Amino acid sequence: MGKRITGVIPPLLTGFDEKGDYDAAAQKEITEYLVGKVQGFYICGTYGSGPLMTGDERKRVAEDVVAQVNGRIPVIVHVGGCSTRSVVDLAVHAEGIGADAVAAVPPIYYGFGEDAVLRHFEALRAAVSIPVFVYNNPKTTGVSVTGSMLAKLVGIGIDGIKDSSFNIIVFWDQMWAVQKPGFIPVIGTEALILPAVSMGAHAAVCGLANAIPEPVVELFQAVVAKDLEEAVVLQEKVSKMRDTMHLGPTLPMIQAVLKARGVNAGFPRLPFVLPEENLLNKAVAEFTAMGVTF
Repeated sequence: MGKRITGVIPPLLTGFDEKGDYDAAAQKEITEYLVGKVQGFYICGTYGSGPLMTGDERKRVAEDVVAQVNGRIPVIVHVGGCSTRSVVDLAVHAEGIGADAVAAVPPIYYGFGEDAVLRHFEALRAAVSIPVFVYNNPKTTGVSVTGSMLAKLVGIGIDGIKDSSFNIIVFWDQMWAVQKPGFIPVIGTEALILPAVSMGAHAAVCGLANAIPEPVVELFQAVVAKDLEEAVVLQEKVSKMRDTMHLGPTLPMIQAVLKARGVNAGFPRLPFVLPEENLLNKAVAEFTAMGVTF
């Protein structure tokens, strides 16, 4: 299956300039800042502004990140969208440039039923030979990947799930439903690392880790080492940091905090804008009190 997908995997930000155009220099700086601190990247997803970009822009970001990473850590490219044809096109491109895996939400917007979701992923699975993940994000897609649906997806060859239901019971049901050796369950939030990794999650895709990766990685490692006492302390710390990041819309707040830490992270794309200075200052003060350096 190629590189092992495990550990903390930020949903990598995409940098834009003040006009909203893709900023390759900012992207390079974001990527290089994180590549030695984390265990993988998940690109062009929610934090990566995938839904805000054209297909060609998504391909450009994927090309730049995969080339810069140069095999140092796994890169999972999110290719999800509404049209099966466009999703397959992005997936084939991702495999062609050397991505380690692709992931997709169920097809969005129309409220597709289970049969349509299965047809969609059958086409995606048939188009590439690298691992394919289903990304469960019911809040944004309107489709919930239940345990029974996941079992059917695994039956057609899906290799893993990134679950962003933010519900540990849903994640538990998904894991119970799958009996496939080598299946890769991934939790989609830093808020549930302690229970999810204890239950068998291989990795965690964590927005906070875009700007403050260090305590998130420490937490993951403590859970893997079965150091429960340390893990409880770190989970509380990471969860409080997550609360601070939620003082404003999380994507631009993450971008602003990363800039405050000295990284040229560019700008978010409209309709997102950077948070007001007073809100950022409040966040920086809270993070500093929790031991983050700026």
